[in-house]
Amino acid sequence: MGTKEDVLNKIQILITNHFKTPEEAFAFFDKDGDGKLTKGEITELLKKAEISGFIRGIVSSKLVEGYDKSKDELIDWEEFKMAIAKIK
Repeated sequence: MGTKEDVLNKIQILITNHFKTPEEAFAFFDKDGDGKLTKGEITELLKKAEISGFIRGIVSSKLVEGYDKSKDELIDWEEFKMAIAKIK
């Protein structure tokens, strides 16, 4: 399994190489347009970031657990920005 740094690095590469801004990446993965990423939407982001299928579910749960400050089991834009800030 990759380290936290490996996972965050792959997410950074995805955002940098495929989107003009983090906002564009967030909007792309927010499939229902509700302003929040579900675990399923986060899993899709991890898939695009080439995170191993075996660990995607675990990593998406850990990302929600680590950055979901509102405790709604979703990642909103502010929480996403905090996660992105850790990458940079």
